[in-house]
Amino acid sequence: MMAKAIRAADSARILLDSGDPDGACNRAYYAMYAAARSALLASEQLPELESAKTHAGLISAFSLRLVKTGRVSVELGRSLNRAEELRLLADYKRESIEIEDAAWVVSEAQTFVHEMQTRFIPTASKDIENG
Repeated sequence: MMAKAIRAADSARILLDSGDPDGACNRAYYAMYAAARSALLASEQLPELESAKTHAGLISAFSLRLVKTGRVSVELGRSLNRAEELRLLADYKRESIEIEDAAWVVSEAQTFVHEMQTRFIPTASKDIENG
């Protein structure tokens, strides 16, 4: 799951660099979503399968089990929520996302994925760094 998060974060950067802020927002959010799911799984904090089936359920579980317990910063929790808002705008509204907003969410996704990887899956980060 973390490998999927890393690929989505890389894709978000490519889409942003090619001038597709909507696509960049979509991939950045999904990078964060996959990283949040990985962190919950790795910390054995993934709630009952039913509540984790929805985006809202997973985000809520992430907040309750990792942010509110102090294992993840409030800022990272907020960035996940904001990324979801931007992804919904990018995917379902007629207007495109501003490039500044897309750049912010892509940057946040890279930070978020890195933090989840190093905090919850330390052996995976060493494997990735060593190629």
